Amino acid sequence: MRLRSLSVLLLLFSSSVLLFAQSAATAAQCIDCHSKVTPNIVSDWKLSKHSQMEVTCISCHGDQHTSADDVAKVQMPTPDTCATCHQTQVEQYKKGKHSKAWAAMLAMPTIHWQPMAMIEGEKGCGGCHKIGLKSPQETAEQHRLEIDYGGAACDSCHTRHTFSVEEAKQPQACESCHMGFDHPQWEMYSSSKHGVRSSLKQLKVLPADAAAPTCQTCHMQDGNHEVRTSWGFLAVSLPLPEDKQWAADRATVLQALGVLDPDGKPTALVETVKAADLARLTQEDWDRERDKMIKTCNQCHSVNFAKQQLHLGDDMIRNADHLMAEAIRVVAGLYKDGVLPKPKNYTYAFPNLLTIHDAPTVIEQKLFVMYLEHRMRTFQGTFHASNDYALWYGWSEMVRDLTEIKELAADMRRNHPGPGMKPAIKTMGAKK
Repeated sequence: MRLRSLSVLLLLFSSSVLLFAQSAATAAQCIDCHSKVTPNIVSDWKLSKHSQMEVTCISCHGDQHTSADDVAKVQMPTPDTCATCHQTQVEQYKKGKHSKAWAAMLAMPTIHWQPMAMIEGEKGCGGCHKIGLKSPQETAEQHRLEIDYGGAACDSCHTRHTFSVEEAKQPQACESCHMGFDHPQWEMYSSSKHGVRSSLKQLKVLPADAAAPTCQTCHMQDGNHEVRTSWGFLAVSLPLPEDKQWAADRATVLQALGVLDPDGKPTALVETVKAADLARLTQEDWDRERDKMIKTCNQCHSVNFAKQQLHLGDDMIRNADHLMAEAIRVVAGLYKDGVLPKPKNYTYAFPNLLTIHDAPTVIEQKLFVMYLEHRMRTFQGTFHASNDYALWYGWSEMVRDLTEIKELAADMRRNHPGPGMKPAIKTMGAKK
């Protein structure tokens, strides 16, 4: 019996050695070929910890691709591939907002109107939102070359094939996505005192142990990959505030986002908001994220100072919501009075902010810009300690937007032909 057990063990050991030898040979074959075909991929891999830990090409790409004739057999990694070794980080990622990015993009009402290259081709929204999880069906439909080039997610921050943790810890790792029109966090952060000190630290003007918060310091406490905040991306939350005016204003904003209907009742879109983790929907959830931020700020500031500064950000959201709600009500009034026809693709006779640049008239597009560009900059600039963005690129622009929307509405009412006559509304892209 002992001899038989020993024989089995020897057989298993021999098989393992053989498989390891075959694996090493296959990996060597990959390296030899790709050193000629894609040499920088190989040189990056050699710089990585993966190469030191003998995580080879086949660990992520499988062993079915062996020549130029069977490229379609290459296995492209997904977060689950990374979870083989990095389970904790992947589980955190799956709980957080980045994993919901693809679903959040596809939930936009007119996303399917955009050029394919912008979305599935990942040259616009899809280029950043690809960090989100995708279903196998979406992956299969998404790419024309039988290989999913946008499914890895982790490599959005840990650039392949070095997959450097040190690189992902730098604020520049966030720059390529968190910048621009509706979320210029990079511009705000890099011009703030936090960002300036970080830059000086990288230039070695400040010593290595100087306090210089990065994006990750505030948004990935202790390396947590959930990356969540109390207000979320759109700065809307539930329950509604006790302040009656703010509650009414926020309800109006939620109506224009399609989360509440014109009567103030929840719509089916609430489930999408939940699934995409776009907002904190309970006070407990909001408080938990706020407490995490206060604890982070307390590393350099007193708790009282941190609470005061964060409260100022909350107050800017309240003020911005008041301007935004007034503008939304002006446009909603045009729908109600028949001055502005309700677009056929709108469920309710209420402006839809999520149609972005596909809104059909100038006044509706002005409303979208006021919300997604200027309102975002007002509160994001405040939280990121960027004074210029908070005022001149945010609040000031919102005030000017509201003035223009009121004037456009007044002109439309003056030119409205009256009952029984078709209004002559100039829409975007209309032929002269």
